[in-house]
Amino acid sequence: MTRAIRIAVLVLILALGAVWGAAFLARRPGEGVGASFARLLGNAPAPSAGGVATGMGVAIGGPFTLVDQDGRTVTQDDLRGKLALVFFGFTFCPDVCPTELQAIGQAMDLLGPQAAQVRPVFITVDPARDTPAKMKEYVGLFHPSITGLTGTPEQVSAAARAWRVYYNKVTPPGSSDYLMDHSSYTYLMGRDGSLRALFRPGITPEEMVTAIRANLG
Repeated sequence: MTRAIRIAVLVLILALGAVWGAAFLARRPGEGVGASFARLLGNAPAPSAGGVATGMGVAIGGPFTLVDQDGRTVTQDDLRGKLALVFFGFTFCPDVCPTELQAIGQAMDLLGPQAAQVRPVFITVDPARDTPAKMKEYVGLFHPSITGLTGTPEQVSAAARAWRVYYNKVTPPGSSDYLMDHSSYTYLMGRDGSLRALFRPGITPEEMVTAIRANLG
């Protein structure tokens, strides 16, 4: 990764942290941080092509072409018409990925009949190991509604760029296998493909549901 890209990633992380801090301070009584973020986002500048222009001027979301766990081609247009919960990770992830996918699965259960209006999506950052068959096995552990997406390294890279996702292959000391270091936000995308909320790692299913329901109207 070049120095310029590393600096850009650092700036984005700091900016996202600042916005989450503002959402925390701006919470209304009984309101979760995720819902506060969604409310503040409603005052953001007009959406730009393929995403939303946030207060930081960073577009989130955009064109991509991947394949799902059944080998079918999926593009950004397939996420339109419903809300979408988008999370990037990998099936060999030892911690944050199963934790966040479990929260997404629990949120889908808590939504009840409203879950039919939400499409949860898990996009791998490890296409070398995460084949469609592996993705199908993995997402099935968390919720039957989760779509697992993979593709060529170039396709995955393009999708990660669209959501401003950082990822990098790392080999822990003394290990013969590698892991993927990656950013771990969950994106709530609107029916029109615009960003509606950004969930921090560790968000509760209840907070997630509050923000989702605020965007179902």
